[in-house]
Amino acid sequence: MVSKDKAVDAEGALERLGLTLPKPPPPVANYVNAVSVGSLVFVSGHGPFLNGKFVYVGKLDSSISVEDGYKAAQLVMLNCLASLKAEIGSLDRVRRIVKLLGMVNSDATFVRQPEVIDGASDLLTAVFVDRGRHARAAVGMARLPYGIAVEIEMIVEFDHGIPIAVP
Repeated sequence: MVSKDKAVDAEGALERLGLTLPKPPPPVANYVNAVSVGSLVFVSGHGPFLNGKFVYVGKLDSSISVEDGYKAAQLVMLNCLASLKAEIGSLDRVRRIVKLLGMVNSDATFVRQPEVIDGASDLLTAVFVDRGRHARAAVGMARLPYGIAVEIEMIVEFDHGIPIAVP
């Protein structure tokens, strides 16, 4: 059960973890990074984008280790959170991370996709505590766009009632 009365300082948690949100990555085709419907935000599939390019390109586990796949999933989640923040104004408005779909660019015999996507899930629970616990699928794919190792999309519930300071 998620406690709705306890405020989660998500942005402070990121800072305490030594993490900084990047600028939201640009869409690579004809879509937007996030769409709000009611109190839900649907965050499009994001990849491991850093300093203007995709990193962690390759397949698990012939060219990318499970450990590096975990790091790729963390980076992907930081990109997802950057797009989420751009959509709702503050990560402190997040009521609940509802669902993740984690896709792993996998060799035919690779079966450790859940361990890779734990990079994203562990980050979410570190930042949002109970509100970060979510339903999830972690699946292997024969290919991902641009050869990236990990792609993640997510659904988030947010609070309309929390006022956002306008810069």
